[in-house]
Amino acid sequence: MRLAGKKVLSFVHHEFEDLELWYPILRLREEGAHVDIAGEEAGVNYIGKYGVPAKSDMTYGEALANQYDAILVPGGWAPDKIRRFPEVLEMVCHMDDRQKPIGQICHAGWVLISANILNGRKVTSTPGIKDDMVNAGAEWLDEPVVVDGHLVSSRRPPDLPDYLREFIKVIENS
Repeated sequence: MRLAGKKVLSFVHHEFEDLELWYPILRLREEGAHVDIAGEEAGVNYIGKYGVPAKSDMTYGEALANQYDAILVPGGWAPDKIRRFPEVLEMVCHMDDRQKPIGQICHAGWVLISANILNGRKVTSTPGIKDDMVNAGAEWLDEPVVVDGHLVSSRRPPDLPDYLREFIKVIENS
């Protein structure tokens, strides 16, 4: 298993994009990674846009960045809520400072914008937040997946296979 011994943290909140949370978590687990899910509250079933639940293992504040090898931010409407928590932004900055893998898809770019880590970076996202990404200083590309060092970004659910193929490589090589 390519990611045996690696620990990944995924953020969650209500109205996450179901596939953009679960497909990455399941692929990472298939490769041997341990994946925890952090939410505003621990032990809560957060409900995705299409009704699929995801139970949080811990709160954002309980998750300690130095215990993880990578972070995963799902899309949907959840990122607009997730980015309001200082402990999330601090964790994203911590991971970025240490060049640890950060995966983001669709609207997840909002979290990275709020963490102020996109200036000068090449990224993609759903076209709906292209202007937000560009205004945060990023170079936005309309591609299924963009890898800029330890930052891996993707546009939407049809791009998930490309996204995870690259995200797994970046984690494996970190």
